[in-house]
Amino acid sequence: MASKLHFFLLLSVTCASWHISMAGDPDILTDFIPPPAFLGAPSGNYFTFTGMRSLVGAPFPTTFKVLKATMMEFPALNGQSVSYSVLQFPNGTVNPPHTHPRASELLFVLMGSLQVGFVDTTNKLFTQTLQEGDIFVFPKGLVHFQFNGDAKNPALALSAFGSASPGTVKVPSAVFNSTIDDQVLALSFKTDVATIQKLKSGLSG
Repeated sequence: MASKLHFFLLLSVTCASWHISMAGDPDILTDFIPPPAFLGAPSGNYFTFTGMRSLVGAPFPTTFKVLKATMMEFPALNGQSVSYSVLQFPNGTVNPPHTHPRASELLFVLMGSLQVGFVDTTNKLFTQTLQEGDIFVFPKGLVHFQFNGDAKNPALALSAFGSASPGTVKVPSAVFNSTIDDQVLALSFKTDVATIQKLKSGLSG
């Protein structure tokens, strides 16, 4: 009996280790993944993303804005395990608590300052105030945020991800803009249904 238990424990650990090693974007067996055949042979254009040109010479937005270069916007990233986002923070704006289920995030502050933080699986909060030139890492899958607490000046940051498709789960929207039953939410947050409905109405815009 003990030997069987030992075998199954060993098998469980082996399977868990294999699953962890396979997490993230899969390796590809070619130099890159070409576009569909009907689009013709790839050229340099296929490997070029011009979506960030809209930033050049443009006025700074009045609300928080993210410009993404992921596999969705830039198909050549498929199989390359990398993507980028440019984050624009007008004064006093926030990128609300969210997660990236498939990638860690490396945030580089290009302009201004940001208050950032993440919460680990023991509910410990790690925070930092970043200045221009600082880099901060948000571990994969953990809830995190960024906030421009400067009342006068905007902030600009570049985020790199270890996946071509990191995904984003926005905590407020995922909880209060989903179809989770109001009673379930009220019990979970130790409040009443009326409060839950008020929170939902504030996020429905």
